[in-house]
Amino acid sequence: MRTPRPAAALSAVTLALAVQAQVTTEVAFTAQVDGTTQYYVQLVAPTFDTSKVHDVLIALHGAGFDRWQFATDQRDECRAARAAAASRGMIYISPDYRAPTSFMGIKADADVVQIIRDLRAKYHVGRVFICGASMGGGGCLTFTAVHPDLVSGVASMNGIVNYFEWPGGDWGPIVESFGGTMQQVPDEYRKRSAEFWPGRFTMPVGLAVSANDNVCPPAAVLRFAQALRDSGKSVLLLNDPSAGHATVFANAKAVLDFAIDSAKSVLVVPRQSVGRAGANGSAQHLSLRVPAAGMGAACGAPGMDLGGRLVAQLRRPSGGVLVVR
Repeated sequence: MRTPRPAAALSAVTLALAVQAQVTTEVAFTAQVDGTTQYYVQLVAPTFDTSKVHDVLIALHGAGFDRWQFATDQRDECRAARAAAASRGMIYISPDYRAPTSFMGIKADADVVQIIRDLRAKYHVGRVFICGASMGGGGCLTFTAVHPDLVSGVASMNGIVNYFEWPGGDWGPIVESFGGTMQQVPDEYRKRSAEFWPGRFTMPVGLAVSANDNVCPPAAVLRFAQALRDSGKSVLLLNDPSAGHATVFANAKAVLDFAIDSAKSVLVVPRQSVGRAGANGSAQHLSLRVPAAGMGAACGAPGMDLGGRLVAQLRRPSGGVLVVR
């Protein structure tokens, strides 16, 4: 089963109807990091087929909001994200990630990793994309910098890439999320500042900024984009010369389309039982990601995937990755 190819362009009316028809489900889960009940909103097409492979788009809300912002809000960034997912038949996820002000801190990070793992266990998931605006625009870049192996493409709108420079870097919620001030835990701030890790962005990166943004000034993002270009990375930067702390629909759509449509394809093979009973007597499954030069090359050293299963990868000449789950 192959992950979906980029969808053909839909008319504005057809796309609007597809977005409106999405089935919305609020999902509660117990966070493994601290045992609390956390939430996310899932949107899928009414014809969603669990037997088929679906890509996932995770959308991160801004400061002061929660999971419902990117699920229902009519601001351009939110509408563009929902449209991107609906037009491609993706599983759309809008998590709380420790709302309302998490800045993709330690616990929020763990929650999103858990959500991805749970989705992979429940559905035939192909690729995972992540996006967000404002705090979420910084959060999606933070998550990608920390977990580049989990992300196939990222789109940030008016985001933060350097928490040392950001004017709100010493704000109480971010101090709580990161486990201390930048003087107390500088390594945590560095870890979660994407500008320090351009080499980890091996996937397509879409960046939308605004010249008159005084909440998340674009200077650091412009530097980050240049660093990505200088190292040969795949990046699209859109800089709106007149806007403030917002991204217009056309720019939001463009960076989302770039991040998704430029990503490598993935071939997903259904799980196969290895015929070995687990500790509870249930059959275990071997998950193989079949990275190397070609289909005939030897597999690299195996690792462990999010479910604790043995993983090996073999990259195809086309750039796709064979994944056996």
